[in-house]
Amino acid sequence: MERKDFIKNGLGFLGMAVAAPTLLRKHLPASNATENTAACGNTNSETAGPFPTHTPSSLISSNIISDRPGIPFAINLTINNTNAGCAAYEGAIVDIWHCDKDGNYSEYGGTGIQPTNYTTVHFLRGRQTANTNGLVRFTSIFPGWYTGRATHIHVHVYNAAGTSLLVTQIAFPEGTNSAVNLVNASTANGYTKGMTGYTYNASDNVFSDGVTNELSSISGSVADGFTLNHTIFAAGPTLAINDATAVLSQLGQNYPNPFHDKTTIPLQLLLASKVTLQIYDLNGRIIGKPIENRFSSGNQSIVLEKSALNLSSGYYIYKVKVENADGIFEQNKKMLVD
Repeated sequence: MERKDFIKNGLGFLGMAVAAPTLLRKHLPASNATENTAACGNTNSETAGPFPTHTPSSLISSNIISDRPGIPFAINLTINNTNAGCAAYEGAIVDIWHCDKDGNYSEYGGTGIQPTNYTTVHFLRGRQTANTNGLVRFTSIFPGWYTGRATHIHVHVYNAAGTSLLVTQIAFPEGTNSAVNLVNASTANGYTKGMTGYTYNASDNVFSDGVTNELSSISGSVADGFTLNHTIFAAGPTLAINDATAVLSQLGQNYPNPFHDKTTIPLQLLLASKVTLQIYDLNGRIIGKPIENRFSSGNQSIVLEKSALNLSSGYYIYKVKVENADGIFEQNKKMLVD
């Protein structure tokens, strides 16, 4: 496989489901492998970053502006279920968060990564439940940017029971007449950074692998405000899908993520299984030897140590393969070492 193909395919698998627990699926016969998924996209999974919401269930709100000044921004997100032929995912719980016009996040600060202290406030964070059309709406202000990152929005999707399905990020279109350029030139509205020093999607450490499944559509103007529309594909409940795709195992996102010394990968097995874990860098190179072990059924954990694996800072893909009496199940995920 070409190195470029590995990166694209690996990150595409990540989009199936991201945060714990997600789904490992049985390999299908070739004739059925694309059944019910041909019309479905896969939204890439991404890190929650250094500023995830501490207690998202306490922030149920569609208007997330709080006291933040800025250009009005309507956010419309449609959630589709890849386990139901990409039908609208009614009942999905959706959290979003993003920075203010100056690049600062609420609930954090007072440190080198964000000197301004906003640890006691909760602006630009909210939770909504998708309606019958799979739609959630938020009223906000257009995000600013900060060093090293393009303009973006963080999204975390859960099922109705609160089980995490997908963590992703939304990218913004770029170009001379893009909303990003127009907003950051609007000093009258307090956007004083301009575009000098801006990190574009192609150089962003999250989006540099491509934004095909993460790029939003934005319309509007500085005078009237902007509207973002975006569709996210998450692996929700299985509905009338071939029994061969029945969920037999659940793989969780590693935590903490990012991590410095060690991290834990949660894994739930319905059957005793052989589990193999392999780590790759984003160039498709294998890192170290595969980790292999046999586990009994139930909740299990795989602990990774940065020093033992000789990992440097950056993004990696970990691939987990589960083998048991019912077949072979695989899934890839992305993790960040700081």
